[in-house]
Amino acid sequence: MVAALAGAAALLVGAAVTAATGGVAAAAGPTVLAATAGCGRTPALRNGTYTIQSGGQSRSYILRIPDNYQPTLKYRLFVGLHWLNGSAQNVASGGGAAGAAWAFYGQQRASGNGAIFIAPQGLDAGWANTNGRDVTLVDDILRVVENDLCVDTTQRFALGWSYGGSMSYALACARPDVFRAVVAYSGAQLSGCAGGSRPVAYFGIHGTHDSVLAINLGRQIRDTFVRANGCTAQSPPEPATGSLRHITTAYAGCQAGYPVQWAAFDGDHTPEPADGGAPNTATTWTTAEVWRFLSQFGPATSPVGTTTPGPTTPGPTTPAPTTPAPSDPGACRVTSAVNAWNSGLTADLTLTNTGTTAVNGWSLGFTLASGQAITSGWNATYAPTSGQVTARNVGYNAGIAPGASVSIGFQATHTGNSAAPTAFTLNGAACTAG
Repeated sequence: MVAALAGAAALLVGAAVTAATGGVAAAAGPTVLAATAGCGRTPALRNGTYTIQSGGQSRSYILRIPDNYQPTLKYRLFVGLHWLNGSAQNVASGGGAAGAAWAFYGQQRASGNGAIFIAPQGLDAGWANTNGRDVTLVDDILRVVENDLCVDTTQRFALGWSYGGSMSYALACARPDVFRAVVAYSGAQLSGCAGGSRPVAYFGIHGTHDSVLAINLGRQIRDTFVRANGCTAQSPPEPATGSLRHITTAYAGCQAGYPVQWAAFDGDHTPEPADGGAPNTATTWTTAEVWRFLSQFGPATSPVGTTTPGPTTPGPTTPAPTTPAPSDPGACRVTSAVNAWNSGLTADLTLTNTGTTAVNGWSLGFTLASGQAITSGWNATYAPTSGQVTARNVGYNAGIAPGASVSIGFQATHTGNSAAPTAFTLNGAACTAG
């Protein structure tokens, strides 16, 4: 299926660039609010396919609502965009080896079916976005859905592969006040960019030998948000041909709350790369890495009347003024995953509260291997950058309920020893590793 779609995509790349980049009008998007009009209402919408009039045309979209939806809670919202000659049904139903587990690029399952998901249908099975028509479609769908359902408007996300990744990029450019973050799998500037000067959290994923949309096209759209987000320009490491692995880089220096992440993989044009083997929806690393990136921006749900912490002004991230609560000895577990290359690495750490009382403010201590030095990090502050390190919570992840987890991570250099951190402690008490 992927190979066939990739071949079809190649036929329209030139035409799509011509059609999409000339006539997209910049227009103001919906105002960002704490909650939507649908909060507190008994919803009329259900899971299914809906038609809508947008720009004088009849358009359609598929809606998926959490099984246990409660109108008194604000939910994350995902817009999943299909590829050229794909469909909203392909996105909403998944497919491949993982079946329904791949719905919405794996994010419906990753969320525990705990978010609102929308899959719009493109005209001519694509996203030319002529005169901004597809941005307007998304505006119109959000207006209908959010008038009926309760959405946390600080946690709207767009993601898609190929033409869908290009449309995700177009939404980031045109609607920076609407979308908190976007993910572009193997995208390019095919759907235009009306704007692109204001920050949006951005995750780009691309194959090093993409035969349909060359990786330099993905780098170009990534760099739009490297600049807009105030990140330090760099050339992230990319895997060698034949290595069958991926390298994920978190940019340093970005405006607080607006990270940019780049994952390059040794592979061709696919949304489902898998390290060490052929593309596979069941084993692709993208599901977990995308979920970690998008879930960092706030809780899965929050009661109506509360405010999800939003981006801060430019400057260093500082911990919230909380007082770390003592944790029960051994009442924590830390798992770590390291992705290393010649002289660098990234480490993803998951801290789980295995005790019976909530943690309110935390300091996670650990030891870095000799020769490692942290250059940047996310979801925590880190000091010092080598040796015995302490990671402290930021404002939006200070609380950890019993059984709950927080995910943090960092990028570091190394001199040959890329081992995972050791000797974890939570607020001074030893944690179990693994």
